[in-house]
Amino acid sequence: MLTIHSDAHRLHHGAGEFYRGRIVPCFEMPARVEQILASVTARALGPVVAPKPHGRGPLERVHAPDYLDFLAGAWDEWSALGETGDALPYAWPARDLRQDRPPAHIDGKLGFYSIDAAVPITAGTWAAVQASADCALTGASAVLGGQRAAFALCRPPGHHAGARAMGGFCYLNNAAIAAQAMRDAGVGKVAVLDVDYHHGNGTQAIFYDRADVFFASIHGDPAVEYPFFAGFADETGSGEGLGCNLNLPLPWGTGAEAWLAALDRACTALAGWGAQALVVSLGVDTFADDPISHFKLASPDFTRIGTRIAALGLPTLFVMEGGYAVGDIGTNVANVLEGFARG
Repeated sequence: MLTIHSDAHRLHHGAGEFYRGRIVPCFEMPARVEQILASVTARALGPVVAPKPHGRGPLERVHAPDYLDFLAGAWDEWSALGETGDALPYAWPARDLRQDRPPAHIDGKLGFYSIDAAVPITAGTWAAVQASADCALTGASAVLGGQRAAFALCRPPGHHAGARAMGGFCYLNNAAIAAQAMRDAGVGKVAVLDVDYHHGNGTQAIFYDRADVFFASIHGDPAVEYPFFAGFADETGSGEGLGCNLNLPLPWGTGAEAWLAALDRACTALAGWGAQALVVSLGVDTFADDPISHFKLASPDFTRIGTRIAALGLPTLFVMEGGYAVGDIGTNVANVLEGFARG
């Protein structure tokens, strides 16, 4: 399986994020990718290549131009104030506040274009997120070109990013950008399967009223889990997209058998819908030892995930999302890919 990886991910290395009343070291860190790359290489799963640059055009197919302008210029605006630390939001346009006017000041922009305070912007963030999207687009091109599957080793991740907002360590929605690229290349029906512990609220919102992209997500129940305000089972799409959105929230403590039963349900649904290509938002924070998650999958269970996805028989792009047990992340990701390759 082809792996697409960029060293530019290291340019984004936030010093901290706001978590439960404290500024803590970022859970999303460069070491995650280094561990995954080491495991993929050690197991000889296939060649590793650098992404090809795709420019801003494919990003604008998913994200609003003003949001992309914000991301591209945020660090310059922040550093022009004399700031040298990470830029983090602290005020948001919540209830009863205007949401139709982007502020002129960077402090306001940071809140206007975000959903939380887990999105530090550093001097290298824009370069890193562009490279991350290029990994996904290069992987999509490989699959469209006849590869059975490819793995976009994206960092930063993307599934919490909406058309006009960053959040949950995510800035550009790599999976959505890849799915849209597949549609633009002529694939009639594309499915996005999100197996990250946290609901892919950004991906859902981007495709929620569309009938050409099916979104299925297995995740922690948002009644008690981030992102809290999306991911409930009654969210099934709207307008032309009604019935093209499947959320399978599960309770804290869910183990492998219940989780895999939900995966089988999701796979059956997207196959029945008629998917012709598949993008997998690959999070491995369902692992029992993940520091910010509450499912109980063991490392061998990730092999079973890959095998079940392979049974769909679809051209498949894996796009890296979450997973924060850094010491085990490489093993768990490689197990998924190996399970798929053998399936």
